[in-house]
Amino acid sequence: MKKIAVIGAGTMGNGIAHVFAQAGYQVNLIDIAEKALEKALATIEKNLDRLLKKERLTQAQKEKTLANLTTFTEMKPGLTGVDLVIEAATENVDVKLSIFKQMDKLAPKKAILATNTSSISITKIAAVTQRPAKVIGMHFMNPVPIMKLVEIIRGYSTSNTTTKKIMDLSKDLGKVPVEVNDYPGFVANRILMPMINEAIITLNEGVAGVEEIDTVMKLGMAHPMGPLVLADFIGLDVCLAIMNVLYSGLGNPKYAPSPLLVNMVAAGKLGRKSGEGFYKYTPGSKDLVVSPSFR
Repeated sequence: MKKIAVIGAGTMGNGIAHVFAQAGYQVNLIDIAEKALEKALATIEKNLDRLLKKERLTQAQKEKTLANLTTFTEMKPGLTGVDLVIEAATENVDVKLSIFKQMDKLAPKKAILATNTSSISITKIAAVTQRPAKVIGMHFMNPVPIMKLVEIIRGYSTSNTTTKKIMDLSKDLGKVPVEVNDYPGFVANRILMPMINEAIITLNEGVAGVEEIDTVMKLGMAHPMGPLVLADFIGLDVCLAIMNVLYSGLGNPKYAPSPLLVNMVAAGKLGRKSGEGFYKYTPGSKDLVVSPSFR
């Protein structure tokens, strides 16, 4: 594999494009919004500058990485001649199914089609294509350039050949791939999201405050960040979407999303991306202040 396409230039998409380009692959980054592509390239260059400052790459390597990136606002030219397409759009099943139908029509028949979904069924996505054996999940962790793990999710029809190619490719990126089967939430979010949801329930029931819950999990369980600040970092809308996938897919009441989470998303309090969730986020400041709603 030499030429990769990434669909979606958001947080995950630009991170995936970054790691492939830095590893020497030709990357076509596709998004319908020109501004999103411009922002993605600026983010990638900023992250490369950080690595340059830490002497983890050279100026020549930075320039080569940027030269490996080409942007497109249309899918057809962006998928020409690619060996792998990675979809990194919003965590919405209808959006993903629509994109995969287009990918299947426009990508070369040899190409593997991957999704960065964090919870949606690979089997369901593969079923809308004519190449289910070549459809697979590649769930990168955020921030992509830093986090080593990639969940490699096999759908019902994913072939051994496809799985091996993607496992080997992930290792070539310097990642640690872990093969898992296609069940709601896979491994990472089947375990992580109920913990976050339980932290929100604990807050809603008045057992403890925002900072207290996060402090207990950081200092008592050695987590690098507490579950509520992590929820803000992920995006409360994404957390809710994943909980809904778990709840509908597994049919167990323990996966029902907290009413507080539902209400916060309805109110537009999505975490860092909206400027407020369980904490308030001031541009340029690293200090976290608990949201007025929870003081």
